[in-house]
Amino acid sequence: MKKLRIVLTAWIGTMLFPALLFAQSPSPDAEAVIETMNRRFESLNHRLNEIEKAIDDVTWYNKVGDVAFVDKVYIYGPPLRKEKNPTAQGAGNPVKFWAYVFIPKDIDPSKKYPLLVFPHGGVHSNLSTYYTHIIRELMYQQYIVVAAEYRGSTGYGASFYRKIDYGGLEVEDVDYSRRFMIDNYNIVDKNRVGLIGWSHGGLITLFNLFNHPQHYKAGYAGVPVSDLVARMGYKTQGYRDLYSADYHIGKTAYEDVNEYRRRSPAWNAEKLKTPLLIHTNTNDADVNVLEVEHLIQALKAANKKFEYKIYKDIPGGHSFNRMDTKIAKEIRLEIYDFLGKYLNPPRPIKNLSQLQKAAYVFP
Repeated sequence: MKKLRIVLTAWIGTMLFPALLFAQSPSPDAEAVIETMNRRFESLNHRLNEIEKAIDDVTWYNKVGDVAFVDKVYIYGPPLRKEKNPTAQGAGNPVKFWAYVFIPKDIDPSKKYPLLVFPHGGVHSNLSTYYTHIIRELMYQQYIVVAAEYRGSTGYGASFYRKIDYGGLEVEDVDYSRRFMIDNYNIVDKNRVGLIGWSHGGLITLFNLFNHPQHYKAGYAGVPVSDLVARMGYKTQGYRDLYSADYHIGKTAYEDVNEYRRRSPAWNAEKLKTPLLIHTNTNDADVNVLEVEHLIQALKAANKKFEYKIYKDIPGGHSFNRMDTKIAKEIRLEIYDFLGKYLNPPRPIKNLSQLQKAAYVFP
């Protein structure tokens, strides 16, 4: 790590030195140099994300390797939504991405087990060991888990980052990971497949239930991003810029409000046909409760059957039921009970004692 810090310090120094010169002695070329510096910083940022991801991948084996077979597979989803040059060599090819596979070590390979498709959250994020205890809880129940690092995820370089399609083809990437598991693992029961996701992962869960109801028996959406139109109204300009970037949607909500509606679960609620549980929290500082309230109201207006809870100011805000607190564990028991009714895991977690034993070092 010491060598890495030295290298990074030297790299940053070589980028900052020209900028400092221009700050002392402005010239007509200053803007060009600043633009070059910004590109170098962006490149460095992506490289650091790749290093962080590589370290976290090793950590996955350390954190869950005692209870799970951990693998990372290279698969593909649909082609890009828009090509820079539709006639270029390779245009129209499928988008390739990685996906994590977690398989309980104590399963019987002659039997079939339920599959949980687990899309990670965040705009430009990835599946990290933040979810260690949840994965361990799922392994205890003998779920097989696949977690796609769908287009736009971080840790895979600038080109993959710019393939982002929030509420669009990333949803299909996640469904392709489901199909990959069924095609390649005989232990997967194709008739017992569910979805579990939080935040942006909750949005992807919702859209997969809406778009592919025949593929899933049930889904859980925790604090799901639900209304991008509203979200563009209460978030900062820097956040809005992630969506209107030329490699992404390319327009603001003001310029194309219907495109933002199309990518919002609350405006697609009439499509729900699958059992669904939704959780939200009134003190969520990331996904404001008003988004999820709109989703709930839309589902009710469409006469859809679903379950939900709006929790009142649970500590942890956006992360309230993913934390290691007692109340977070109790709420996760509710999630597992709901999913278990439809997916029938071989060894359901029935109480806090079992959950503690499944997920934590000291039972």
